Formats: sequence, structure tokens, C-alpha cells
Amino acid sequence: MVYASNNMKDMPRPELDGSNVTGECYKVIDGDTIYVSGLGKVRFVGVNTPERGEEGYYEAKNYVKERCLGKMVTIDVDDAKHFDKYNRTLGVVYVDDSNLNQELLEKNLAEIMYIPPSEFNPYSWAV
Repeated sequence: MVYASNNMKDMPRPELDGSNVTGECYKVIDGDTIYVSGLGKVRFVGVNTPERGEEGYYEAKNYVKERCLGKMVTIDVDDAKHFDKYNRTLGVVYVDDSNLNQELLEKNLAEIMYIPPSEFNPYSWAV
């Protein structure tokens, strides 16, 4: 496991070798994108939340803020594909040992968005 402290916010991202990365969530962009100290921009893999201007945008964003902003989170980086086309780290976000990607689906704040290759199967998270 790689540990990233607060003072690493502006440092380059660590090499991703399949390890989980732990750091502070210091910014929430929307319901499926956050910033994590020592890692940078993280895109929740397997889920898609409404974009700004769409119904449900604020509900999803506020839920993610409530759950992880200012808290330590662990990112299980997707071993099959570390980054998306926007160079965001792809992963499952864990807060207090809970899969936040799955919570978004369970609370109907997100839809499944499976884009292979991915080590994760978001269909297994759906209730």
C-alpha cells in the first residue's frame, strides 16, 4: 500500500503498480471525480453520475462531499487500466472500508458505466 500525506498534494503521482493508494480527499469535482493528496485527480471506475446541469448532479456531488471530503480515502487503482483518456487515475474509492462507487449505485446517485478493460465488474455492485 502506498501512503500519501497532505503535504504531497502538489507532488507527482506515485508509480502505480497495483497497490492501493491512501490519501486525503481534498477536493470534490462532481459525483464521480475527486482529488486525492499524493495521487491527483481520481475518476470512480465503473460508475457515472450526472453532469453539471443534469438532474441529480448536486445530490451525487453533495453525497460524495459528505462521505469523503477532508477524510482519508483509499483508492484501489484499476490494475487493468490505471488512467482514462483525461489522465485521471481510475479506481474504486474506499471510505471507512466502504466501497463508495457501490454506495453511489445503491443510492441511485449513479449508473453503471463499464468500460473495458477493467479489473472491476460494477454489475456485481448493483442491488
